[in-house]
Amino acid sequence: MSADTPVYLVDDDAAILDSLSFLMEGYGVTLTGFQRGAEFLRQVDLSQPGCVILDSRMPQLTGQQLHQKLNDAHSPLAVIFLTGHGDVPMAVEAFKNGAFDFFQKPVQGKALYEAIERGVSHSLKLHHDLQQLALLNELTEREQQVFRLVINGHTNKQMADTLFVSVRTIEVHRSNVMKKLNASNMAGLLKFSSLLAGQEQ
Repeated sequence: MSADTPVYLVDDDAAILDSLSFLMEGYGVTLTGFQRGAEFLRQVDLSQPGCVILDSRMPQLTGQQLHQKLNDAHSPLAVIFLTGHGDVPMAVEAFKNGAFDFFQKPVQGKALYEAIERGVSHSLKLHHDLQQLALLNELTEREQQVFRLVINGHTNKQMADTLFVSVRTIEVHRSNVMKKLNASNMAGLLKFSSLLAGQEQ
């Protein structure tokens, strides 16, 4: 697990913040604690990767409401619920909304550490994928058409015939696509195809 990737804990109980911080220090994990969801939202960059452990029942913003705000912001943060009031329907709902894991208090340190480790890895991959998708979204409509034809194996001549433009125009668009996607060859373009497919599902 990357030491640079932040791990947050949002729980209104100061004793829980202290005990879990101490527990995770034994595994080399530094927790940044918040007692209020609003405080967390003000201070944390939601666009960056990391892991956040959420209590469920909290004043003002519940864990579920905070999770929804993360979803609304398309945050790559991995969400782990840790609650003293959990039940099966709550866990099912959390997973349905994209939670990475769900625990009831008290939690075993090793189990929580392993969940954090997996959550951080998941978050780093998701953050990378979101960055790649952002590059795709910067393509013009015509460049996106050319990109789709390229990854489907069309030649410049075939693309020119399909789009009713000259081969030279296709060459210009293709060059722009390569530059915007930081791709030096066909393999560099193909790595975007699975992301595009996932976005369209």
